[in-house]
Amino acid sequence: MSQITIEPATPDRLADAQHTWDNGGDGRSCQCQWWTITNAEWNATSAEERVHLFRDEVETGPPPGLIAYVDREPAGWVRVGPRPHQRRLARTRNFAAHSLEPWDDESVWAVSCFVVRREHRGQGLNDRLLAAAVDYARDGGARVIEAYPLDPVRGAKKSSSSLFHGVVSTFVAAGFREVARPRPDLAIVTLELAG
Repeated sequence: MSQITIEPATPDRLADAQHTWDNGGDGRSCQCQWWTITNAEWNATSAEERVHLFRDEVETGPPPGLIAYVDREPAGWVRVGPRPHQRRLARTRNFAAHSLEPWDDESVWAVSCFVVRREHRGQGLNDRLLAAAVDYARDGGARVIEAYPLDPVRGAKKSSSSLFHGVVSTFVAAGFREVARPRPDLAIVTLELAG
């Protein structure tokens, strides 16, 4: 039985976050900056510059995500934090038009990205990462968590790399409720943590 632990992405774990992204998908070039910068900023930065943006984000704190470890090896990642810090979310038409929460509300947190290394897929790490993200958000003072998962049942078959948003069934199983369906294969889900 593998030992699974989940820890915040602190400065001493920068290399571990990098390790979770270098095994398929766009993680290595994205550096989990897609949601934090505008499209113009994205197009103006190189992958190396995004490495520095992520490093600065982690060193400034608070941790912008959590790292899953399987037997002490970095195996997965989830981005979770106050939604206003993930600026592209408010600029994404499918989200902006359908969210029920004000975009400048720091008590609304977002879970926006998952990565699991290929050799650790199929072990339920997304479920574990989401549960830890909910606890982390609650401890951080979140009132609501919002996410934007895909629904592969209602859309064309998706590659594992394109499922970085997570899937609807994972969020529903964790107690999230669907509040909008901007596209047949895309949902907005929320979980209320406090009144």
